[in-house]
Amino acid sequence: MTIAKEIFADLKRIHFVGIGGAGTAPLAEIMLQLGHSISGSDLRLNPQTDRLKQQGALIFQGHSAENLPPNTQLLVYSSAAADDNPELVQAKKLNIQSLRRGDFLAKLSSLYSRTVAISGSHGKTTITAMLAWILRQRKIPCTYLIGGKVNNFPEFGTSDSDIFISEVDESDGSNALFSPFIGLVSNLEDDHSWSVGGTDVLMKNFSRFAQQSKNLIYVRDKNSIKLFKDHPNVCSFDSNELLQSKKIKFKGFMRINAALACCIAEKLNIAPEEAVEAVNSFPGVARRMTLHFESPSLTLIEDYAHHPTEVARSIELLRENYPQYHLRVIFQPHRYARLAKYIDAFARELALADSVFIAPVFAAWTEHGELDSQALTRLIGEKAVNLDLNWSAMPAIILKDRPEKLLLAVLGAGDIEKLIPELKLNLLSQGK
Repeated sequence: MTIAKEIFADLKRIHFVGIGGAGTAPLAEIMLQLGHSISGSDLRLNPQTDRLKQQGALIFQGHSAENLPPNTQLLVYSSAAADDNPELVQAKKLNIQSLRRGDFLAKLSSLYSRTVAISGSHGKTTITAMLAWILRQRKIPCTYLIGGKVNNFPEFGTSDSDIFISEVDESDGSNALFSPFIGLVSNLEDDHSWSVGGTDVLMKNFSRFAQQSKNLIYVRDKNSIKLFKDHPNVCSFDSNELLQSKKIKFKGFMRINAALACCIAEKLNIAPEEAVEAVNSFPGVARRMTLHFESPSLTLIEDYAHHPTEVARSIELLRENYPQYHLRVIFQPHRYARLAKYIDAFARELALADSVFIAPVFAAWTEHGELDSQALTRLIGEKAVNLDLNWSAMPAIILKDRPEKLLLAVLGAGDIEKLIPELKLNLLSQGK
């Protein structure tokens, strides 16, 4: 971390637009720990903004030109910020340099000689968290940044080590800005293609990321083989190979994620058996196969699955872990653009559950779409029910007609997590 202090020595105040975001808040906290003055704004305050405020950051709710402190030297903004955001407009007027969060993260990562960048369509957060956990367990110092809440350890850490670990985002193309010592691509699909200019642009960004990685690790599929086959320092795996890692305690896609984290750890000079031992004690990432309630007759699990492939892998793993249960999936589509692109695939995968409930679309930055949750419900067929209700009213419908052993799986990346406490409250009130 000493080198980062030297490089940013003249950078006194940084302002973050969207400071409460899962990827932005930890980055702001890292800069606070480096001794910079931090300010920022977000539409809604949350525990992350509260923590930043307690550590001395100046936090504003809502966006306004007046939020920008007069001595700001750099503005960092999340991809959710529109071009007409008043703070971005004010920064431009005052000739204050502005960088997307991903651009700033890439610049920070370039200061470390052993940067590890985790890319791919699925699994980035879990693999990053697993790798950080392995290094922490082996007492190897590193700076790391995880784009989600993890269990029993912080989402970020700082040290004077030359190792920097972070997931990198393909949804805004910022993965193409990284030139890591080790680059990982866990899988390649055309998710987020609509936000970067199409599938060709998305794949070119992945290709550029791979070319700029000194060492490349990837899981073979039709896209990755085509893009990465000529890389000079490559280590590739078939997903079935990774599933054969019997010493790893996890099953299904979680075993693949763990095996990839161990592979990176080995390239950081951690013995294979030590990496496996460490990853087997991994405490998990919030909203990733998270157990929320368990009784002899009912189990409630939440997963972040929001792409058809993720939904399919989640259902497979749930079936494997709970073979005697009736699987009831509650799914919230995430983004109208994603639903429109994959509605047939979503319907096909969700129909593999025993019963399905569809919550209203989480719109994110998009207000409307031609296809909605009702359209998905109709496409799934008779086993699906559309939930056009508020969160508190949903449990009574979901828990009606309960089979003898019921597995409730709440899937989605939006605000469907708000359903969890409502379900738990309903179950506890029934003594079940």
